[in-house]
Amino acid sequence: MCGRYASSRSPEDLVEEFEVVESRIAAPLAADYNVAPTKEVYAVVERPPSRDSGEPAQRQLRVLTWGLVPSWAKDPSIGNRMINARMETVAEKPAYRKAFASRRALLPADGYFEWYPTERTDAKGKPVKQPFFIRPKDGGVLAMAGLYEIWRDPAKAEDDPDRFRWTCTVLTTEAEDSLGHIHDRMPLMVERERWYAWLDPTTAGDTSLLVPAAPGRLEAYAVSRLVSNVRNNGPELVEPLPLEPPEEGAP
Repeated sequence: MCGRYASSRSPEDLVEEFEVVESRIAAPLAADYNVAPTKEVYAVVERPPSRDSGEPAQRQLRVLTWGLVPSWAKDPSIGNRMINARMETVAEKPAYRKAFASRRALLPADGYFEWYPTERTDAKGKPVKQPFFIRPKDGGVLAMAGLYEIWRDPAKAEDDPDRFRWTCTVLTTEAEDSLGHIHDRMPLMVERERWYAWLDPTTAGDTSLLVPAAPGRLEAYAVSRLVSNVRNNGPELVEPLPLEPPEEGAP
């Protein structure tokens, strides 16, 4: 799964990177090195033009809330549980198939975190989990495949600007061989040459869009367990742990 990631790039950088036509960012988000579900995140989407306008879809940068709320949901709290959608079933699951059909997004990240259970145990006898940060080897942006929905809050008036809630989820796939020892799932990455087809709302969602990126482009390294607490934030969370010196007498 993907339950935590880092996102520190500015809206200006993302507009340039993703060739965004319109930025819908009222106020920039602070750099976040511990993005957790229910937080606001950046998303690149393509919105269809008005009917009969003849205009192409417009690529936008928006702020969405992480945790998908389907349009038919009665309670928006369902989004707290819908942070990931499995690539293998996204076209079939009622909660995701409508969004997969025409509301696909790219969620920019510096990288994401996964936790690996070590052989050490804590005071309760449970394995101590070591967090790893997984990022592109070249330091570039990680374009995670996402879906988004627009939920209408029935409790708000028609003229309330907050009556529509924009939410999103991260698609996951099987982890590539070099990362599978940390966790068996990973975000579905969308390579640059596939961005157009993935975002195009006029392209019907089908399994031909679900192509994992070529393996070998990511690196993983251990980081501080401070990231396990969502209240902690800062660039130190993505810094590699210093290597432990070898034990005395070791070859």
